[in-house]
Amino acid sequence: MLNPVGFWARLGAGLLDGIIIGIPLSIICNIILGESSNSWLTTITDSIYSLVVPLLWTGYTVGKRIVGIRIVKIDGSNVNFWTMFKREIIGWILYSLTFGIGVIVSAFMVGLREDKRAIHDFIAGTYVTSDPPEY
Repeated sequence: MLNPVGFWARLGAGLLDGIIIGIPLSIICNIILGESSNSWLTTITDSIYSLVVPLLWTGYTVGKRIVGIRIVKIDGSNVNFWTMFKREIIGWILYSLTFGIGVIVSAFMVGLREDKRAIHDFIAGTYVTSDPPEY
């Protein structure tokens, strides 16, 4: 694993994704459904974004691209659908089942571990790196 990325860069990328993608998505879903921004449509659409965009953009989301970090498999290769499914969907289920405690544990793992991997990274066999993709 080369150049693993720690807590602050990952947090920054997540905040940028929330501002650039999440807020407009919530507004659009609110207009479509006339419900609060915590609607089922917002959750599903955000999950699809987190699952599909890294597949199409060599591990980047919009926030990660701005920060200069991306998701890769443990061997450094690009992520595939099954990898992202495990990372995003199964990871989200685990974090939900632990009532958010898993998120807190993951934050400490990214901040304190040498390899900077969170629980969802272990589930999927991924890590976040600052290395650009090899084309």
